[in-house]
Amino acid sequence: MPVIEARNLELTFQTNDGPVHALKDVNLSIEKGDFVSFIGPSGCGKTTFLRCMAALEHPTGGEITVNGVSPEQARQARAYGYVFQAAGLYPWRTIAGNIKLPLEIMGFSKEEQEKRVKDVLQLVDLEGFGGKYPWQLSGGMQQRASIARALGFDADILLMDEPFGALDEIVRDHLNEQLLALWARTEKTIGFVTHSIPEAVYLSTRIVVMSPRPGRITDVIESPLPKERPLEIRDTPEFIEIAHRVREGLRAGHLDE
Repeated sequence: MPVIEARNLELTFQTNDGPVHALKDVNLSIEKGDFVSFIGPSGCGKTTFLRCMAALEHPTGGEITVNGVSPEQARQARAYGYVFQAAGLYPWRTIAGNIKLPLEIMGFSKEEQEKRVKDVLQLVDLEGFGGKYPWQLSGGMQQRASIARALGFDADILLMDEPFGALDEIVRDHLNEQLLALWARTEKTIGFVTHSIPEAVYLSTRIVVMSPRPGRITDVIESPLPKERPLEIRDTPEFIEIAHRVREGLRAGHLDE
């Protein structure tokens, strides 16, 4: 059974200026352990699709399941963690306090909270920073803390909406490497929205190319790259070939408008 499955998914927003067709006829299966990136032009519905998986938006047609149940049921079962574009850390809470917040809401014991905070800070290489406040950390470190918060309750699925989009290229490269290492260690299923072709190709086992609104899937690219990926792999013919196919898919989506 796929971890996430969309069948003929559609979503139309009703606005004062008329209906906005965000998604149309979207069909996709995501298997356990996949790292799937969604790429497309601004407004193509990739974030909307991710939000449908998280029960933050509700489709107006078709269906979507997470672990075989509705996204709402999956949320109640704590099936996924969600990382937003901005770190969204509370400035009056320490990094450890921010990570603890969902654990407090879920009713974990204080001892279990402490253990989980320690474990996830290790996972994202922020050991020793639990007592710091968000303003004392760089942007990249804040995003790692945000990822740690999403990992705190050990969900099998991690949904990430352009988490590195606002960071400079050097920091982004470093976090891309760290995210791949984290994925290899935890074997989680990851859905990742990005505008960056190199980022999508570097991170993913599968790349989903989406068209301008209404968002449709124009191509699903299975990556032949090995799981171990140093940054230098971006200079190889295999990498360049996949990036070219993604670019062609984006261009074709525009031509089909």
